[in-house]
Amino acid sequence: MLTSGARAAGGPTWARLLGAGIWLVFLTEPVQVLLDHDGVWGGVGVAAVVAFVAVYLVGLLRVRRAHERREYAPSALLVAAMVVLAALTVPGAGDESLVLLVFVAALAVASLPARWAVVVTVGLVLVAAVSGRTVDGWDAHGNDLAIILAAGAVWSFRLALQRQGQLARAEQDLAELAIEEERTRIARDLHDILGHSLTVISVKSELAGRLLATDPDRARDELADVQRLARDALADVRSTTSGLQALSLPAEIAAARSALASAGIDPHLPTVAEVVPSQWRELYAWVLRESVTNVVRHSGARACWVELDERSMRVWDDGRGVDASTSSGTGLEGLRYRSRRAGAVLHTGPGPGGAGFAVEVEVPA
Repeated sequence: MLTSGARAAGGPTWARLLGAGIWLVFLTEPVQVLLDHDGVWGGVGVAAVVAFVAVYLVGLLRVRRAHERREYAPSALLVAAMVVLAALTVPGAGDESLVLLVFVAALAVASLPARWAVVVTVGLVLVAAVSGRTVDGWDAHGNDLAIILAAGAVWSFRLALQRQGQLARAEQDLAELAIEEERTRIARDLHDILGHSLTVISVKSELAGRLLATDPDRARDELADVQRLARDALADVRSTTSGLQALSLPAEIAAARSALASAGIDPHLPTVAEVVPSQWRELYAWVLRESVTNVVRHSGARACWVELDERSMRVWDDGRGVDASTSSGTGLEGLRYRSRRAGAVLHTGPGPGGAGFAVEVEVPA
């Protein structure tokens, strides 16, 4: 009845009509009986069958809409119309008209809420079974069993289509989540990259401006660094948006030393990073970049220290200490996110002896 039509529910309209039309061949027997009927009820019955088929096909075409928009009233009216049209074939077709109830049950199960569909199906089974056994000269012809089988088959396909829809929605949700995570990653990386680069560019530009009159050669060197940093920042932005951004810990140590010195902060940094396992070097590099950026921007420090080993890295200064600009913010939240994803733990708070501000990342053994 509805099985082929339901299977093609997501396809073109003509395909759904063709799939449902295959099962209409079972109406040939009552139509033949109606054509052989001499009275007016024969013509009425044939017209009722034609209208019955039209209503059935219309009902099939709106099955998906009924469930997606929960518009069940029109579907109920279509099922009721099919029942009335089936009744109009009884005077001319007799017990052969019972086969129409199979199609009524198929549409009811396909398009109505589950409880309504059960009520309609049970009622149709009772009508077919009782009338076929109590009306003189009638035989149920197995249509009561056919109604049950048709309802079960259509219900199975209905569940399959529902699961398919749920899977499609889940895939869409996952795709939207992946897009949102990618946007968050790009925003976080751009904040970290541009925040650091623009901070250092600003510091070096100010230093070059002060040196122009007293030390032109060093001022030119600082301006050359500004140009290099601007090019590097542009390259980092491009690689970030393409998902290729990765940091080098030795390069970040060298950049941190230069940024701190330009800001007039005494850098106490390691000269090598070989002690750090390769799997943790990028995380250390991100922590170092953001921490040094915060030191240059907010700390008012005179010196900055960095210690690292295979299990942890700590960056601290002797500046003004913890305040709203250092204890929270997009940069540190980004570091916490990166640390959690890597299985590491990020700690922030006062530096040694309670002075300044410290950032420490601990990685698993």
